Amino acid sequence: MRNTNRLRSIFLTFEQWLPRWSLQHRLCCSKPVSVHSNEESRAEKFKTQIATGPRFHDFVKGASINKLQPVITDDLIDTDKHAYLPEDSESGNSRTGLLCFETYGCQMNVNDTEIAWSILQKKGYQRTSDVAEADVVLLVTCSIREKAEQTIWNRLRQLTAMKKRRLKTRVPMKIGVLGCMAERLKSELLEREKLLDVLAGPDAYRDLPRLLSVAHGGQQASNVLLSLEETYADVMPVHHSPQVFIRQVECTLVSIMRGCDNMCSYCIVPFTRGRERSRPVSSILEEVHILSEQGVKEVTLLGQNVNSYRDTSEEQFCSSEPGQLSRGFRTVYRARPGGLRFADLLDRVSLIDPDMRIRFTSPHPKDFPDEVLQLIKERANICKQIHLPAQSGSSTVLQAMRRGYSREAYLELVDNIKRIIPGVSLSSDFISGFCGETEEDHLQTLSLIREVRYNVGFLFAYSMRKKTHAFHRLQDDVPAEVKQRRLEELICMFREEATKVNSALIGRTQLVLVEGESKRSAQDLCGRNDGNVKVIFPRQEVAGQPTDTHTSPINPGDYVLIKIESANSQSLRGHALSHTSLSDSATRLPDHCHDGQLASVARYGV
Repeated sequence: MRNTNRLRSIFLTFEQWLPRWSLQHRLCCSKPVSVHSNEESRAEKFKTQIATGPRFHDFVKGASINKLQPVITDDLIDTDKHAYLPEDSESGNSRTGLLCFETYGCQMNVNDTEIAWSILQKKGYQRTSDVAEADVVLLVTCSIREKAEQTIWNRLRQLTAMKKRRLKTRVPMKIGVLGCMAERLKSELLEREKLLDVLAGPDAYRDLPRLLSVAHGGQQASNVLLSLEETYADVMPVHHSPQVFIRQVECTLVSIMRGCDNMCSYCIVPFTRGRERSRPVSSILEEVHILSEQGVKEVTLLGQNVNSYRDTSEEQFCSSEPGQLSRGFRTVYRARPGGLRFADLLDRVSLIDPDMRIRFTSPHPKDFPDEVLQLIKERANICKQIHLPAQSGSSTVLQAMRRGYSREAYLELVDNIKRIIPGVSLSSDFISGFCGETEEDHLQTLSLIREVRYNVGFLFAYSMRKKTHAFHRLQDDVPAEVKQRRLEELICMFREEATKVNSALIGRTQLVLVEGESKRSAQDLCGRNDGNVKVIFPRQEVAGQPTDTHTSPINPGDYVLIKIESANSQSLRGHALSHTSLSDSATRLPDHCHDGQLASVARYGV
């Protein structure tokens, strides 16, 4: 009798856990899990559940990604229509079919597409670029600005109309939204507009097979909870997908961390992608090794705040010292001690293949201690190009943005970077018309652009986002027409400076990694130099070395020396001199791309 009472007690505890587990498991469907009401049968059924069902760690939120997912047995599920499906439900009777991705927004979304495709490919899905033929269409979305979201809304309405026109004899199209917009606008997407079948946030891609199984059963499925642990460290992204990749196979993105803790007042990222967590260094090094063996010639280390990387996965990496900030910079959070830092990771990655270029984006200016700058200077395969987002040239606006630095501290960092890495190329982000920005603030931003002389700029008019600090505490008081006028003035300043500094490269020789055919002419090839400036040159055969008489064609993935003959604000033009390698050019052409006078396209939007 005591054992029976004990089983009843255990089962009641389990019954209390079940609704909470359903929420934590993050599958939102219309029909709930049902539980048998007879107490005696419950006790007997729970005996089986103890042996074959979920264990304690399966109910713990944030359990390790390598642990087994919870399993619900048939005796705990309503047999009329399954709302919650077991782990293997995507196999057997469930459909897979043709899948089409459409990717919008930043480079992180490109990497997310590669992760999601890796997961779904293993479950039997096939990929197509033809939306009309697809059984499933997944949009990987961006929420950083209102215009980005409006693009997705318009596309969803187009897809919904296409779905309704589809013949009844065909498999019904399923439409899903992944990424930041899924996290931010769940209720609007699922309930109000009813345009979707599947919704998956940035930390829910492992659940995509299950969510799609639910959708194929006729129900909406959603999983948008954020994780404190998820880095997809054990998922090898499927790189080189033509629908999502701008460059060709030689340049690849490698995610090293996810989320952001900076809480800048204008930024939605901490609310759509969660807290910072770093991928274990061993997983990153393994992926870069594989890419090197596949012949990849350029890797970009990727993260929302990439240079705040901190791996604490192994005990030997832990220490009591917090990470070092750039001089004059501060954070809104307490500095965290311990872990393997970005300089350590960059060091290890750069040693894997001396002929593989290493870039990283997007960093925060606060995380550039001298040890990172010294490493960039010393390693020939770490590009001498740094993205240094300023956002504004006014200390007043920077304070309102909660950026953690003043104009003076930023310029001191620029001087330090240029001193340690002579000829470094700098790029930046700027926002026009932020809350409370005056005309004097705007003029200070223009003067900062003129003083620093960036090679690439990403410029946008301010777009207020819900949930952010600015939404709750500040007023979006700069009129739209003023924002637009100031944006245009920033763009003109970038173009003016870009034309001047790019023209200074005429007559010089640049090391270029060839990416492929130029978009404008099949007779031309294009690539990028160390400063990430596009270089266009005629397709021709060139010598293997400057002194060789034997010539060979130039192919994507080749390093070539290009003599620059003309320039504009967006690109350089020249002719090829010879083939080379990254390691050879470091000795033959020590200042091949480090001229300090590089400029390129200003990228902008509203």
